Formats: sequence, structure tokens, C-alpha cells
Amino acid sequence: MSKQTAATDKETLANLDSINHIAIAVDDVQTAVDWYTERFRCNIEYQDTTWAFLCFGNIKLALVVPNQHPPHLAFVTPEAESFGTLKTHRDGTRSCYVKDPAGNSVEIMDPESV
Repeated sequence: MSKQTAATDKETLANLDSINHIAIAVDDVQTAVDWYTERFRCNIEYQDTTWAFLCFGNIKLALVVPNQHPPHLAFVTPEAESFGTLKTHRDGTRSCYVKDPAGNSVEIMDPESV
């Protein structure tokens, strides 16, 4: 890869939206946190009985209890407000949830709050 191509790739990446986290459903948050932290190098950013945030080198993994939080993908985009009214969450982030064409939950996050 030439230096010019590498620079162009970095510029392109800087202009792309990012995935902040993936949220998966778990039956028990503590059991899931124990399983992931015993097997992978990650940090616990937040944990309570309904969800936990684990930080990995390239992404966060949210472990959620389905009746409290939907399993979802979370994108960060400057156009977050164009997707709907943003709600401020207890962790200070602002976002809204939408469904993709297949019915998957997608969280759209405001970059100013991440």
C-alpha cells in the first residue's frame, strides 16, 4: 500500500460513522460479565443488575437483560437527531432507537454525548 493510499484510507475512515457498541441479551449480567472477563482481556466500564459495558480494544460489548434493554447495534453519527428524538440515558449519552428493515434494533447515538 502506498503512502498516498494509506493517507486517503485514514481520511476516509475519519469521515465514516462508527459502531460504539454491540448489545447482546443475557439471562444474568454477573454470570455473563464473569464469563467474558475470565476469557478475554477487557475492562468493565459499567455494571448493574440490568446491564454491563465491557470495553475491548476496538469496541464495547453491552450485556443486557432483554426486558430492560433491547439487544442492538449502536452507531455514532452527527446526524443522530435526524433519526428521532434523542433521549438522555442515565450514563449521560443521548440516543434514540430505530428498527432496520429486518426488524433489528439500532441505537443511534449523538457523538457529543459519547
